[in-house]
Amino acid sequence: MKGIHRIVIQNKKIKYDFELKRNITVIRGNSATGKTALVDMIREYYENGEDSGIQLNCDKECTVLEGRNWQAQLNLMTDCIVFIDEGNPFTSSKEFASAIQQTDNYYVIVTRERLGTLPYSVKEIYGIRNSGKYGRLNQTYNEFYNIYNLDSYEKEILPDIIMTEDSNSGYHFFDDVSKKYDLECISAEGKSNILKKMKDYQNKKVLIVADGAAFGPEMERIVMQMNVQGNITLYLPESFEWMILKAGIIKDSEVVDILAEPFNYIDGREFFSWERFFTHVLIEKTSDTYLKYSKSLLNPVYLEDHIEKKILDQFEIINLRWKI
Repeated sequence: MKGIHRIVIQNKKIKYDFELKRNITVIRGNSATGKTALVDMIREYYENGEDSGIQLNCDKECTVLEGRNWQAQLNLMTDCIVFIDEGNPFTSSKEFASAIQQTDNYYVIVTRERLGTLPYSVKEIYGIRNSGKYGRLNQTYNEFYNIYNLDSYEKEILPDIIMTEDSNSGYHFFDDVSKKYDLECISAEGKSNILKKMKDYQNKKVLIVADGAAFGPEMERIVMQMNVQGNITLYLPESFEWMILKAGIIKDSEVVDILAEPFNYIDGREFFSWERFFTHVLIEKTSDTYLKYSKSLLNPVYLEDHIEKKILDQFEIINLRWKI
């Protein structure tokens, strides 16, 4: 499945209207915020249709996955939007993560827990809030909102240390930048290690650069630690490969179209996270050129001053004072 899919579901008391544009959407929040009510309405409509008193408009079938027989249920679900309420422990299992990679569904997961086995985007973590009432039926309208508004991190910084998620090409790039400005560049050796690494630099200004397309499971813990330390800046582009594509180094009209509407190009069955897709596009578009890209070892051409500057210019949220 690919594309944006709008869901409008309502009864006499409550209405939800929202859009999904990635294969995994996570809904978080405390009790009584309308999360379970949403899943209950999806289930009732699936079981009883309009006889349930619920109206549902969506271009895809919407259904609920739950219980200990979830694997058998999942095998019957295709090209649909699957809702999963909190209280289903299988959502945090490796078996579930592996199983949904083989499907062409979109998944909406209600949870208050960290789902460390799933690579979901920081941009697709939502809460539900009340935004008004309708007419005499006192219908409450509910909307999704991003829990982590990355714009709130906008600032001008001069870091002492740049920390990258891993030791691949992104690290090689930022290590070169760091050397030019007499900074230290370190790799966390995996996104799950970033929290521990942060705590090692209590008295340093640290800029963390990680792949936002798959960083969702880490956000709550990272933000809590940021509030404690007060010296951490977080920059989460979709991926390092996305930064290169967006820099305009590759003159290709299809790349421009992809960056404008990636949801229309990324099939969740083929690319479980957007980071994988952007890596695929970059490798494919540069395969027979001097810009040939490898994820494991950075082509030195990307460290040439004029190309390096174009990539650094993609820091849209953070104004790096040393950027030239």
